Amino acid sequence: MEIWAWMLLAFAALIAGLGKTALPGSSTIAVVILASVLPARTSTAAMLLLFIVGDVFALIAYRRHADWRTLLRLAPAVVVGLLVGAAFLAISTDGIVRRTIGVILLAMVALTLWRRRRAGGAPPAPDEGGVRASGRIAAAGYGTMAGFTTMVANSGGPVMSMYFLATRTPVKVFLGTSAWFFAIVNLTKVPFLAGIGLLTPEVLLLDLTLAPMVVIGALIGIRIARRMPQRLFDRLVIALTIAGSVYLLF
Repeated sequence: MEIWAWMLLAFAALIAGLGKTALPGSSTIAVVILASVLPARTSTAAMLLLFIVGDVFALIAYRRHADWRTLLRLAPAVVVGLLVGAAFLAISTDGIVRRTIGVILLAMVALTLWRRRRAGGAPPAPDEGGVRASGRIAAAGYGTMAGFTTMVANSGGPVMSMYFLATRTPVKVFLGTSAWFFAIVNLTKVPFLAGIGLLTPEVLLLDLTLAPMVVIGALIGIRIARRMPQRLFDRLVIALTIAGSVYLLF
């Protein structure tokens, strides 16, 4: 590859690490860059391994902040979403899949903003799991969509971001719960990619070359997250989710 291609890949790896430890949703940018430089199937495998490197640092930094009740509440719906996504992939074209996800994400952003405006900025009354009384219904809906979008387009991050914003999850709990969620999901994908021959020696060598940039991005992200106000964090997540949704649509 030419030097400009390597520079783009290095930048994507940096963003991937940053997204894992500070700005959920920015990883969509990394996915777009890799897909524009590498063949689509190769970029899928390469991006997954880079995300796993980022997951390691996210777990090191935020593993103690995870809300396991939330993860357990989401798990059944995520499994359903994965199955629905697999069926949808079997009958739909790539264009339909991307536009469907884009519409869903934009609808979730609108719903989240509407709910927050309606609440008048007051925090919700928590139940025993730290979520409002309707939390189980929300978990079922968002969990299903997270599983669906992860299966069809590796785009589960924005959906989970909208769920955590809707439940007004604090920054560190947001990042810790997301870290465990995506670490588990990404590891489950590895055998499938290996089984269809995408984890080639060339992909492994490429990821080995780019991994240091993921580490740098993750470390920068940890420092940023420690100083980031909750309001700014929420706004950045929403903006990045909208950007990813628009990309999928157009």
